Amino acid sequence: MVIGGGFAGLSAVRELSVADVDVLLIDRHGFNTFQPLLYQVATGGLNPGDVTYALRAFTAKHKNASFRRATVIGLDLDAKQVVLDQGPPVEYDYLVVCCGVTANYFGIPGAQKYAHTIYTRRTAIESRDQMLSSIEEAAQDREGALEPVVVVVGGGATGVEMAGTVAELRNNSLPLTYPELDTKRVRVILVEMMDDVLRPFHPKLREYSAAALRKRGVELRLGTSVKEVHPDRVVIGDGEEIPCALVLWATGVAAHPQVTSWGLPQGRGGRVLTDPDQRVQGRPEVFAVGDLGVVDGDPVPQLAQPAIQGGAHVGKQIRRLLAGSGTQPFHYKDKGTMATIGLSDAVVQLPNGLRIKGLIAWLAWVVLHIVTLVGHRNRMATLINLSVRYLTWPRGVNLIHGEPKDTRSRERDAAAAEQAEEREQQRRADAG
Repeated sequence: MVIGGGFAGLSAVRELSVADVDVLLIDRHGFNTFQPLLYQVATGGLNPGDVTYALRAFTAKHKNASFRRATVIGLDLDAKQVVLDQGPPVEYDYLVVCCGVTANYFGIPGAQKYAHTIYTRRTAIESRDQMLSSIEEAAQDREGALEPVVVVVGGGATGVEMAGTVAELRNNSLPLTYPELDTKRVRVILVEMMDDVLRPFHPKLREYSAAALRKRGVELRLGTSVKEVHPDRVVIGDGEEIPCALVLWATGVAAHPQVTSWGLPQGRGGRVLTDPDQRVQGRPEVFAVGDLGVVDGDPVPQLAQPAIQGGAHVGKQIRRLLAGSGTQPFHYKDKGTMATIGLSDAVVQLPNGLRIKGLIAWLAWVVLHIVTLVGHRNRMATLINLSVRYLTWPRGVNLIHGEPKDTRSRERDAAAAEQAEEREQQRRADAG
């Protein structure tokens, strides 16, 4: 049984498709999401369907695989059963847990309530709608009171990609689509607690990326952190309050809260502790892989490639166990790291020390991400949409958005209700 239809889960199912076993894939969503391109959805470059693939369509390609859409609410490790939110528990002989991670808000007040993430299709769409709606409102605000400011928290690959793309929208597309808007009001601010962006990269690539962001007009607040998040502003380390319309949270990951109740040994960030062969410590029939699993003291990057390789490794180990052989330790083969900054600009760092930047790096980034997508239709649609976006840039940008969640009005209503309740309690106390 495989819990989670992400990179690791699909890789494990593929590897087990040639084994004499029945494979059940469980996920609370009915589709796989290609997370590295969600920022393109959040900025209007791709449609949600371009980066998602039906899990039933995936399992249908493998005769021994099936899919069930359900939420795992618990594990009975002794009985070897998975407890679901509907129906009876499901038994397993071997269990692969690879349900991914979620955002880590580090206990910062208001972050979980008001900040947006782009880890799922839904949150990417919500982020897009909130950002574009704030720009629409600002364009109609003749007095200039509204602040269409986007604050990106985190200087990793996701934060850099979001900040760079939003800045390019502001610089190139908004003057055409919103001629009545003073685009200088649309600020993009990236907050990073370290002194540079893209920390895993070589210092020269970090410097290049920071310079490329500044060239696009991104305001970098390095060496500081977010202290509070409010519906209409953030407070950073030195006490500065930044009015904003959208806070994008692109820093820190942690295991989903429900995983803590599954009885699996957990380490930092809630990640499940495993032995070198990726079997959960003390549970030889359970594997944890992808972003969720970690060998104590020897973590691998929480990226797509380690998840893909780890899922394939787990599938091979289960096949070895079924054949009566012992398991082998997992060794991650670093194939390089890359991040895009904007149109025709990216950085690539290969394990042999080769470093690439600019147009060539960006083309490599585009090709790799299209090839890695699940499904020929998705690859073709992404290729076409990205080509339209960039070859006809900026006139090819089609900014469409829905209705955002009005967190500001909800907050105002909640505050007003709380104040009314306090006044009523005071009135009663005075009357008593």
